[in-house]
Amino acid sequence: MRFIETFSSTDFADTVVSLGAAFVLGTLIGAERQYRQRTAGLRTNVLVAVGAAAFTDLAARIGTTTDVLRVVANVITGVGFLGAGVIMKEGLNIRGLNTAATLWCSAAVGACTGSDMLAEALLITFIIIAGNTLLRPLAGAIDRVPLNARSSELSYEVHLTADAHAVAEVREALIKALQAASYPVGDVTSSVQGDAVELVARLVSTSVDPDELDQVVAGLARTRGVTHANWESTTQD
Repeated sequence: MRFIETFSSTDFADTVVSLGAAFVLGTLIGAERQYRQRTAGLRTNVLVAVGAAAFTDLAARIGTTTDVLRVVANVITGVGFLGAGVIMKEGLNIRGLNTAATLWCSAAVGACTGSDMLAEALLITFIIIAGNTLLRPLAGAIDRVPLNARSSELSYEVHLTADAHAVAEVREALIKALQAASYPVGDVTSSVQGDAVELVARLVSTSVDPDELDQVVAGLARTRGVTHANWESTTQD
């Protein structure tokens, strides 16, 4: 059998150590994700780390350094697609980015163990866990800092709900009011909402005086045919 001819106890022991280290380190990373009830938890992070280690170790055993680099590059791409599966969009909010990034880092840990870089894999694991735990209070503190709407990079939208028969007049009034306030309009979209139509004007400007925009929207709310008016801002990523 070719297995008997090619089997090497030293190489096999090296593989055991590499995959075992990937399993342990992936468990440490995944346990924190599982504790926080994330979509990709304990088992997913372990499998990503072990899979990356197995592919890297296989390339190292039967190929050259160039082959190892090629395999690692493909692992990075493959885990990127896997991470995209845990990202969910809910309205204006996006969830799962941190979990997807953690999966990507778990693959890096596995690639290091598969390349026999155990110390580096341990260091990366420590940084991942620290980033997901120790930085949470700092992130929470930053989120509680009041947002300076004039200096932050935000995108602004003005929403008007109007009667279907008055859409043309309301659209014209909307554009004129915003331009008069020196807020150029990028585009205006419309969507049917039952017997009414919602108009959404996206502003070109990323620096807005909230009080001033409140006054503009209040004036538009008094326009004939308008049943509801508001504005909102979202962070530009």
